[in-house]
Amino acid sequence: MSGQTGQTDELADLQAGKPLSIGTNAARLAFERVFGRTSEIESEAPGRVNLIGEHTDYNEGFVLPVAIDRTVSVAAARAVGTTVRVYAAVFDARDEWRIDAPRRTGRREWRDYVRGVVWALLDAGYRLRGADLAIGGDVPLGSGLSSSAALEVAVAGAICALSELEIDPQRLSLLCQKAENQFVGVQSGIMDQLAAACSRDGHAMLIDCRSLDLDLVPLPEDVAIVVVDSKVPRRVGETPYNQRREECTAAAQALGVASLRDAAISDAERLPEPLRRRTRHVVLENQRVLEAAEALRSANPARLGGLMYESHESLREDFEASTRELDLLVELASRTKGVLGARLTGAGFGGCTVNLVERNAVAGFEAGVVAPYREQTGLDAQMFVCAAVDGLRASRV
Repeated sequence: MSGQTGQTDELADLQAGKPLSIGTNAARLAFERVFGRTSEIESEAPGRVNLIGEHTDYNEGFVLPVAIDRTVSVAAARAVGTTVRVYAAVFDARDEWRIDAPRRTGRREWRDYVRGVVWALLDAGYRLRGADLAIGGDVPLGSGLSSSAALEVAVAGAICALSELEIDPQRLSLLCQKAENQFVGVQSGIMDQLAAACSRDGHAMLIDCRSLDLDLVPLPEDVAIVVVDSKVPRRVGETPYNQRREECTAAAQALGVASLRDAAISDAERLPEPLRRRTRHVVLENQRVLEAAEALRSANPARLGGLMYESHESLREDFEASTRELDLLVELASRTKGVLGARLTGAGFGGCTVNLVERNAVAGFEAGVVAPYREQTGLDAQMFVCAAVDGLRASRV
């Protein structure tokens, strides 16, 4: 989710990398405080960390995300009439509109993501009831852990439950992506929404972003996934993210293919810069994802770690999506005992790194990576040891 200049309180929260709220019951408690009654529905969707496969999703390629135990939660109840009232705990901010008339604020703020989900459901022909919603959770904002998709999917789960709609999780993912692309105006791929809606406990999820085929791949128990928030905020709408998408589209058009999924490495050499390097990254990254999934299936986490390092180098050199802070985190990780692999995760341009760490080495990770990073940059980086969890869960209270 992103803020805009002039919205000083919300933008300050984003820049601080604050979580959506504090405490597992934050949404429920906020609902009772703000609306003076108990909620009927609780909907929760996770953030995600992408093990490998960056900037391949919108090129109809392959990705390998893991849904993590950092979630966005929505407490909800039916409202009288057609009004939607929303309270966002982290911003201590409210919104209100008619269920059949969601309008853009034009600021790409949190309200637009909520309204956009309702707009996408209405545009698909679903009939919706008025609702009161309170939003909480603990996915850090602006960090590359996909707080926006978690918000979209959690809101969609709540609205659908209140309106007694049963929508297949994959279809719901596509509607949430449509909300982000067409209503909010951020041209995200489908990976984040699919991870938030469809993931399973203990597994990574290999996604073919063209066919939307999903393949659950078990994670090894002796390896931990450690995420480090660089504290360099990443607001996709304010970075070169959309420019990179446009470059990939231009490269595919120049090659006469439907998307860079269909390009070969030899095709990249036919293109001018920077399209050559953008294409080379996408083609080789797709290969790395498939090799990474096979490495997990064959219980070879060391091979996965090597592919993660290769991915980061490609993102730094060919896709130019890294920052000096992310590069420093990866360099420090590569020198720390027990770290098998590290790379930036998410769109880049700030945000987080994902690290594959032997479980018996996790205790030394902070001293080897986070502490020297803080000392060298002055940024208060945070690390999370993440568990792989289920996707969207919506239920009656």
